[in-house]
Amino acid sequence: MSFIAERLDRISPSQTMAITANARKLKAEGRDVISLSAGEPDFDTPQFIKDAAIAAIQNGETKYTDVPGTMALRRAVAERFRLDSGLDYKPEEIIVSTGGKQVIYNAMVATMNAGDEAIIPTPAWVSYPDIVSLADGTPVFLPCSQNNGFKMRAEELEAAITPKTKWLFLNNPSNPTGAAYSAEELRPICDVLLRHPHVWILTDDIYNKLAYDGFEPATVVQVEPKLRDRTLTMNGCSKAYAMTGWRIGYAGAPLALIKAMDKLQGQSTSNTCSIAQAAALAAVTGPQGFIDEMRAAYVARRDLVVDMLNKAPGLNCAKPEGAFYVFPSLHGCLGKTSAGGKKINTDEDFVLALLDEQGVAAVHGSAFIYPGHFRISYATDTESLVEACRRIQVFCQGLH
Repeated sequence: MSFIAERLDRISPSQTMAITANARKLKAEGRDVISLSAGEPDFDTPQFIKDAAIAAIQNGETKYTDVPGTMALRRAVAERFRLDSGLDYKPEEIIVSTGGKQVIYNAMVATMNAGDEAIIPTPAWVSYPDIVSLADGTPVFLPCSQNNGFKMRAEELEAAITPKTKWLFLNNPSNPTGAAYSAEELRPICDVLLRHPHVWILTDDIYNKLAYDGFEPATVVQVEPKLRDRTLTMNGCSKAYAMTGWRIGYAGAPLALIKAMDKLQGQSTSNTCSIAQAAALAAVTGPQGFIDEMRAAYVARRDLVVDMLNKAPGLNCAKPEGAFYVFPSLHGCLGKTSAGGKKINTDEDFVLALLDEQGVAAVHGSAFIYPGHFRISYATDTESLVEACRRIQVFCQGLH
């Protein structure tokens, strides 16, 4: 009998991280590989944020903090929510965790019982269903049509809700599609949720500062304040502040939920790194203008990638509203054979052959519970993106 817990059989290793690790391995072996698989800004953390971390070390801010974060950071996060979205959270209704992933894990483990369901619109970030499964819950996938911009319709949500539904996940803008909901688009969804008072909402707004062409993503409590008492609003420093390795996620939620998450975190990781918290405090309270510079770079990269991919035979790439991903359809490539002799029957066949024959690492759509597509991150330098897209064009041209 295996000594490994059965609960681990419910989950898989993160496929995005696995592909990124494989790309690194091939590079180390001397292969010419361009990795577009990781959801990580290529920009460096701004200097003023680094300086705050260095000052924290020099000032001796190297001790334990309160489990849910320093009071200074929780106050600052509450103020950031107010400034960005008009949300009113008290500092005690804020928790700071080791990345957004821990926020989600804490929330699910603290609330889910066996048989509880969580509705996850797809395409979806790879970790959502596995975290729900680890928490003894049941992920319920709600496919969102490409014809509707990969966005959930209110009537589809209504049909998916059952008496067992405990949570709805909403990622806005979305990983992997970059699709984003405006206040007008969220309104009918909020109306459905008002009719089902047993359903809680986890709104993952980690990309909310990365939206383009004047698009303004909304968040649930902003659109419908009556849902505040059953909404967890999550954000963090990873994406907008280029702080992935600092591991800072945070959330605002009703006090009872925050206390439950605090209790769980106190027996797992305890507080987030005190030095990273000092850096996060500088990030959320300091100048925000560098985000505009990043956003402008992402717009140019997005437009470049969308244009080049749409010139590749068999691909169809929509222009996303936010985040830093594109999620093109590869249906026109299925059933063909690559120049290297690989049969392309699935999206996974496509990305594996693309990596092997052209040295471009991407993530297959099935990893995001949405076959027939693949995800590219354009959070990398323009020169690499041009060369990667050129190689993808060559790969598609070689299919027969």
